Amino acid sequence: MARRPRVFIPGYPHHIVQRGHNRNAVFVEPADYEYYLANLVEFKAEYDVAVYAWCLMTNHVHLVLSPRTHGHAISALMRRVSARQARYVNRLETRSGTLWEGRFKCSVVDTDEYLFACMRYVDLNPVRAGICRHPGAYRWSSYALKVGRVSADGDDAWLDSDPVTKGMGDNESARQRAYEQFVDTKIPDGEYELIRTAVHRNQLTGKGRFVDEIEQRTGLRIEARGPGRPRK
Repeated sequence: MARRPRVFIPGYPHHIVQRGHNRNAVFVEPADYEYYLANLVEFKAEYDVAVYAWCLMTNHVHLVLSPRTHGHAISALMRRVSARQARYVNRLETRSGTLWEGRFKCSVVDTDEYLFACMRYVDLNPVRAGICRHPGAYRWSSYALKVGRVSADGDDAWLDSDPVTKGMGDNESARQRAYEQFVDTKIPDGEYELIRTAVHRNQLTGKGRFVDEIEQRTGLRIEARGPGRPRK
């Protein structure tokens, strides 16, 4: 069966997942995570890609990216970041070969209905994995940045403002509190599985009007699937 083509569209958020080969560890020491993030910051600027959320787990990566001008800037960014990380790990471990498991997965996200839920999904990865009880206790995700626990004057002040959070309050503190409260609320039934399945299958995280809109823009037939929109 032919692989479902990945869709990349400028101006839309994309949920990205990339796993280590055979689910082996990609990140072991803090320096491994820091190296990946440094390259992500470098190439997001080079390819004009906004980063709305991120989470680095031991053997996989979750990102929410939005290419501002060219959709395939995501592929270029991921290729450069992934290749650098592979060379870095191979050099440290005096080995050769692949670090990543094939192509990264990608799901275009409906900004209006699912972006907030998708960012929550990304930031809650370590909680679902049993690493911590609250995302604020995990160092390697965007959660601390999104709720204002890292200084805006620090080296970590590179996370981009997403279009949904911008409308959640009159000032930055209010917007940070809104996201923190949203993450702490009960997740609606079916939301986790909808987001997980969409990115695993390179499908859209959205339904109805959004699917029609993307089909018209790409000329591809993209079937809707899963339950309806998550409640906020």
